[in-house]
Amino acid sequence: MRDMSPREVVSVVLFLGVVLTVYGLEVLLFAKYVLNRPCRRAGRKVLLTKRVLVLHVLAVVGVVCLLYAYFIEPHWVDVKVMILRTAKLKNAGFRIVQISDLHCDSAAQNEEEAIQLINDLKPDVVVATGDYLNHTRALPRLKETLRRLDAPLGKFAIGSTVDTHHDISPAAFAGTDFRLLHEDGVTVTKGEDAINIWGLSHEEPGASRRLLGQVSAHAFNVFLFHTPDLVEEVSGPGIDLYLCGHTHGGQVRLPLYGALFTNSKFGKKYESGLYRVGETTLYVNRGLGMSPRPWTQLRFRARPEIAVFDILPEPGRRPPTE
Repeated sequence: MRDMSPREVVSVVLFLGVVLTVYGLEVLLFAKYVLNRPCRRAGRKVLLTKRVLVLHVLAVVGVVCLLYAYFIEPHWVDVKVMILRTAKLKNAGFRIVQISDLHCDSAAQNEEEAIQLINDLKPDVVVATGDYLNHTRALPRLKETLRRLDAPLGKFAIGSTVDTHHDISPAAFAGTDFRLLHEDGVTVTKGEDAINIWGLSHEEPGASRRLLGQVSAHAFNVFLFHTPDLVEEVSGPGIDLYLCGHTHGGQVRLPLYGALFTNSKFGKKYESGLYRVGETTLYVNRGLGMSPRPWTQLRFRARPEIAVFDILPEPGRRPPTE
């Protein structure tokens, strides 16, 4: 687990301080009302002043948000579809579906819904960008989920040991038709067109540089890594699309401020969604699951996500004449 940045420490402390203050004052007010039996009428007036009513509203809103963040949003999967145009394709388009941070736990979460949503999207390729297990008992469900995903041009994954209690060995993907990538890549073809998918499972010294040495800038290249932490190192004409997860979009995002904590060396700079970094398009997936306990089992304004990328030729593109 990466240490919190000073900014993240301050934001989390301030947020918890506000929450504790609101509910601490509520407890004190009601305790005073209950204990002050001879002055119940005066106590009721105190509880109904304008300032105290604002406090009550904040407390009720907080409870509603907590119930929503626990019971609703963690199970409300968002499907985000993006179109990327490139001169590196002539005629064919490729649909890539990205899943990330499944965090399969002892109890089922979004796995069944994810299978149905992804197969209905009819992807050419499915990629998985790390953090698969919270509990070893969930390994059979993880493998069954990955196995049932349909992608005629291939299914590819990277490993990760960040933010989980359990490392994933290549054996975990046995029988799922997923190919585990580490410092290597694969070419996916459709007619005369092709895209390359590269994967890096662990951040080792020199690994990204060695991988970039294999990349041709003339092809459309997709780079898979678990975190956004390498994007400024690999961005350039060789890497067209960088897909990652890890941040969960903060898992809890405040209005106007966003993620309280991203667990990335860049902090909030790449907390979730689509970014342009030099000549590379970066997408930070919010993931499907939640961090293992004792981390919060809540999602607020950071819905679980499936990302879809339609990589298409530029409009009016014609193949070059012989």
